[in-house]
Amino acid sequence: MEYRALGASSLNVSAISFGTATFGGTTSFYKPWGETDVAEATRLIDVALDAGVTMIDTADVYSNGVAEEILGKAIAGRRDRLLISTKASFRTGPGPDDIGSSRQHLIAACNASLKRLGTDYIDLWQMHGFDSFTPIEETLRALDELVKAGKVRYVGCSNFSGWHLMKSLALADRHDWPRYVAHQAYYSLVARDYEWELMPLAIDQHVGTVVWSPLSGGQLSGKMGRDQPPPDGSRVATQGMRPGLPRDQFYDVVDVLRSIAVEIDRSVSQVALNWVLQRPTVSTLVIGARNEAQLRDNLQAVEFQLSPEQMNRLDAASERQPVYPYWHQRTIFGERNPPPVPGR
Repeated sequence: MEYRALGASSLNVSAISFGTATFGGTTSFYKPWGETDVAEATRLIDVALDAGVTMIDTADVYSNGVAEEILGKAIAGRRDRLLISTKASFRTGPGPDDIGSSRQHLIAACNASLKRLGTDYIDLWQMHGFDSFTPIEETLRALDELVKAGKVRYVGCSNFSGWHLMKSLALADRHDWPRYVAHQAYYSLVARDYEWELMPLAIDQHVGTVVWSPLSGGQLSGKMGRDQPPPDGSRVATQGMRPGLPRDQFYDVVDVLRSIAVEIDRSVSQVALNWVLQRPTVSTLVIGARNEAQLRDNLQAVEFQLSPEQMNRLDAASERQPVYPYWHQRTIFGERNPPPVPGR
């Protein structure tokens, strides 16, 4: 396993983290992801830890908190061997304060997560989304209280826009509040919007990227392609394809992935994951698994490195015209504002 610094922090994380959205499956949304129970979760975490994985990622909304409960039971007695990453701010109940990043909600959410996880601290606690109704100062002040209380060690965010993240960082610096050391973001070969603004920001501000869904919800698992529909019961089959590339270009990317996989005797998913691992700012990829075989296969993505020529082929196949103002910046000031290049 490879280990990388999480942004500008002194915390080192495994290049691959294990995600728990498949734990529980007690809601209609998460059931297609998986229905992993405590016994199977314990086995999967055994496999992950043996492979050198150090961070386990979850969230308070995964199966309405059941995923955190299962994780807590699965890691009992070995909390010191791993880092827990969890998230808050999405709706967790019917009340007006059961959502968002207000002090009221965050303190309650943190305490609830700690109880479900069976621990007295969270290593990385992330705001699951940006709450435009709560002043950023209130959110950061609440995070400062939780860090000082020893309940949270590092803070991060997820699914923020560039200005959301930059304003949060600036206010944290101004008031000496905890700084977001990580941004958990959606990024894959077929979802490269992250590169337009968030990646340059992360490079400039030394924010580590925790990539969620690096296989785009299973679209890049190798189980679907131009003449191969998604398997019955899979997330793609039940919930549809995520926004991204036009369908024909998506198939072009899969064709290149399959070609490279044959060349180097690797699975399609390993090739897709390795491409993301080589991109700038990436600290760790969060991978989920419905079973042990899937987990073992994905963990092998760190065992090799795609060549520059193979990276270029995948870059070309997945390239997409940026939206305004990024296409304008690249057109007019391309030599002064080049897109990020491979390499951390």
